Amino acid sequence: MKTRKAFTLIELLLVIGIIAILASIVIVAINPTKQLGDARNAQRRSDVNTVLNAVYQYAIDNNGTLPGAIPAAPAAAKPVCLGTVVDAACTGVPGGVDLSDLIGTYIVAVPADPQNTSTDVTGYTIVQDANGRVTVAAPSAEQSATISVTR
Repeated sequence: MKTRKAFTLIELLLVIGIIAILASIVIVAINPTKQLGDARNAQRRSDVNTVLNAVYQYAIDNNGTLPGAIPAAPAAAKPVCLGTVVDAACTGVPGGVDLSDLIGTYIVAVPADPQNTSTDVTGYTIVQDANGRVTVAAPSAEQSATISVTR
């Protein structure tokens, strides 16, 4: 008689169960949702800095005059429009700030929030305080992050 060596059903189920437990631990440790949110927040931080740097470069070249109609304190922050060279009027966004003067010389295009679905606004806001400092913010930051840069 020949004896065949093989795995029993119990052994196979045990191995599959252990693999499933280890896979769930790895997925929880990696947490792809958090990783994607962190990546989008990093893009928002970069965009906010890009807009603020472009605004200040414009102001330096234009004797301190800021582009668009950036609201001054105590006004609330206004949305930044997706103005382009073709549509520089910020149409469809009452009270929006048109930064299309920056396009071409200071930035290639006004950046938009990574999860922005609007064709009119960027998802970022801008305001000038009483001391003349400009603040650009990303109000839709994820994971309770506050993304705001003031200069």
